[in-house]
Amino acid sequence: MCASSDSRGEHRPVEICADGLQYYSDALQGRVRSGDCPSCLLDLGLVQHLPDGSLAPIPPRLAGGAEMDRLERAIEEKRSSLGTLRASIAKAQEIYLDSYGKGDSGLIRVVQGSSAISATLSAAVHACQEELLTAQPGGQRPQELLDKALTSDLAALERGVAQRTIYQHMVRSHQPTLTYAERIVQAGGEIRTLDEVFNRLIVCDRRIAFIPDPAAERSEIALAVEHPGVVRYLVSVFDHAWQRASPMPAYPSNRLPPLLTDEVRRAILRHMVNGYTDEAIAARLGMSTRSVANHMRWAAELFGSRSRAQLAYLIARSGFLEDASE
Repeated sequence: MCASSDSRGEHRPVEICADGLQYYSDALQGRVRSGDCPSCLLDLGLVQHLPDGSLAPIPPRLAGGAEMDRLERAIEEKRSSLGTLRASIAKAQEIYLDSYGKGDSGLIRVVQGSSAISATLSAAVHACQEELLTAQPGGQRPQELLDKALTSDLAALERGVAQRTIYQHMVRSHQPTLTYAERIVQAGGEIRTLDEVFNRLIVCDRRIAFIPDPAAERSEIALAVEHPGVVRYLVSVFDHAWQRASPMPAYPSNRLPPLLTDEVRRAILRHMVNGYTDEAIAARLGMSTRSVANHMRWAAELFGSRSRAQLAYLIARSGFLEDASE
């Protein structure tokens, strides 16, 4: 390899090639070779041009001394910059903890405003080095959010970050999400789906977790949790849901498999029996109210009911929902 710089003009280490070694050997022994001198010899300074236009071999220690000195200075500068950065971050961390109180109370903080939440999440995902866990309730996600997530998630996978994501079953009928999922799974990430996801959750390296404030709108207030015990608890909740979830294949279909269709249907009827309206069921399962109504009509025809109350009674009496949990 004889190249000494990349496309951005940055200096890169030069590796001497086999042809360069042979050329250098011949030059040291006074054998003049025809053809151009390999560029690696010139870049390393092992061969230099003389005033008369000829080429002369240079002792390696003399040739490499200047270049090695330059690299050593660059390394020291980088080490110094790293030390300064670490010291600055440590000072900022002290201020950060002081701002949110001493002790455990400082390990759970409020992030308010959609812009601040987005920036904080992006920084955390970018800094993630080992594992990224995500639970996304609801159905379809906007295309712009999927595009942004795809860019950051693929970059994390390239860094070697293990990724596991839980969606709800209904995303399997949403083509933009399927396209995103296909790219992620092919890159090494794992995606599974459930009939109902407990709530939104993002955990980075099992060190920091982000959850919504249940009392506020999702886009307005989030909690950044760094308490080790709480993070461990949230990871255990995620793992429990993960074990029950169905894997998304590398090439997902745009239709729900029959078993998942049955699972969604049972979830709808379970919520109906528990008194939820069609609108509430749709919100919990990430689907449209019309889809819920279609499943309800199917159930009414199957059980021969004439009212919602009668349908709930017949379903509870039939054991239809209990069979699904065996």
